[in-house]
Amino acid sequence: MSQKNTPDAGNIAQLLDIMARLRNPEGGCPWDLQQDFSSIAPYTLEEAYEVADAIERNVPDDIRDELGDLLFQVVFHAQMAREKGWFGFADVVEAINSKMLRRHPHVFGDEQVADAEAQTEAWELHKAKERSSKGEDENSGTLAGITPALPALVRAQKMQRRAARVGFDWEEIDEVLAKLEEEVAELRDAISSQESRQRQHEELGDILFSCVNLARFLDADAEQVLRQANSKFARRFREVESLAAAAGRRLQDCSLDELETFWQQAKRALENEKDIPD
Repeated sequence: MSQKNTPDAGNIAQLLDIMARLRNPEGGCPWDLQQDFSSIAPYTLEEAYEVADAIERNVPDDIRDELGDLLFQVVFHAQMAREKGWFGFADVVEAINSKMLRRHPHVFGDEQVADAEAQTEAWELHKAKERSSKGEDENSGTLAGITPALPALVRAQKMQRRAARVGFDWEEIDEVLAKLEEEVAELRDAISSQESRQRQHEELGDILFSCVNLARFLDADAEQVLRQANSKFARRFREVESLAAAAGRRLQDCSLDELETFWQQAKRALENEKDIPD
């Protein structure tokens, strides 16, 4: 695989031209012409997740291809903005260049930071100043700028990290575990006392939020940990299906004891693959 650190300006120009032609009312692609920011946004999120998946699978060619797909999403949005007279791709590049230079004065200026943690704090301070300069004082609190559009686990972990920076945090992991056990007990109580579904769901949400806190204390990314758990379940369940088929059985015809037997066999069969991404 060739490695080019500096993109060919001609390639970038060609990519922008491809997008412009796709959106050209005369001879363009009907599907691309029909799209707007709202309709394309889900595809942008999907491409970002596919990048994350390729990284987890550690396949360089796939990472490259998925990054290209994600870049195309940026180009798509920039083209639609240019058509509205808002901004173009060059403006997007200029904006991110300016932001990176501004937020890294320890690299491009005279400031110094002690370590990565100190840089994270400095980064948040820069963001807060930027929000203030834009007149976003109403969003200047500790949790400002954490968009509700984030996946719930990601947003929970970001909020908890922000709160922890101002001292709103547990001191020991045992306290986190105790809180998790407390939340589980409250859900048990809500179920046994037949409280409303809404109340039960609230207690379940508290459990999930506490699990994210536990992930943070274990220096784990909650979203990634759950993705890995999903992949592990998928591998094992497919093995269960294979084992059942080899035994001439359909899963829906198996007893719970039979299914448990297949599950334990699948776990043993895949024991050495437990760290392999799905």
